[in-house]
Amino acid sequence: MSEKQVKTLTKKDVVGSFWRWTFFSHANYNYERLAATGFVHAMAPIIEKLYGDDPEEYKAALERHMEFYNTEPHFGGVINGMVIAMEEQRANGAEISDEAINGIKTGLMGPFAGIGDTLWQGTLTPILLSIGISLSAGGSLFGPFVYSVLMMGIMLSIAYYVWMQGYKLGREGIQKIMASGLIKKVITGASAIGAMVMGALTAQFVALSTPVMIHLSDGELAVQTAILDKLFHGLLPLALTLMTLYLLKKKKMKSMQVMVILIVLGLVGGLFGIF
Repeated sequence: MSEKQVKTLTKKDVVGSFWRWTFFSHANYNYERLAATGFVHAMAPIIEKLYGDDPEEYKAALERHMEFYNTEPHFGGVINGMVIAMEEQRANGAEISDEAINGIKTGLMGPFAGIGDTLWQGTLTPILLSIGISLSAGGSLFGPFVYSVLMMGIMLSIAYYVWMQGYKLGREGIQKIMASGLIKKVITGASAIGAMVMGALTAQFVALSTPVMIHLSDGELAVQTAILDKLFHGLLPLALTLMTLYLLKKKKMKSMQVMVILIVLGLVGGLFGIF
């Protein structure tokens, strides 16, 4: 009686799938399946190696990964790595159903999309942009270069790391990650850094002052320099920023509406000599 041949993926196989996902995750993005076709493209060599000798399993693998799928492509790569590990286990006889594999994908794609968007678009990108913009303030092209290098370097490093960790940990990985509390610590730290950066950007790029003078019997008193700056330097830019945040977050106004309000305030304030 011959033993069943063990099907083993090499590091080259897993890394190759990573690069396919990195460059093609949104190549055929559509409202019906979103990133599903990109994921199937990334999984194609894996599926071929695991199920190439079994046409029915090969077809089933393609079909189950054509289900709706959408997550943040860099941090969400941990899910893809876990799915590769599950497919490898299944190809070697493990009792892993279609529902189990798709359950991992659908159950985790939302949470990791939220984590990825928060850390990537909401924190890391503004930080790197602030560095690049500051370096380019005098017209230097060094800023865009630094931004591009840092963005690509950090993005690819994080994406590769979480992808390989997802594969290494397999379907039990998410439980270990959640139990460690690592995600909560990272989000807390990133949020604190993001708040500091936004505060620095507000102080540097939001400019608002008033030329209003208070006429006294023995002279004039400048509201800006003699009162506001003495109380809190940068009070007007901070107030404008907080008002904008209030309109966007609390009042749920659209960005175009807020922009119109700011333009009107600027026009009225300039016309009457307030700002």
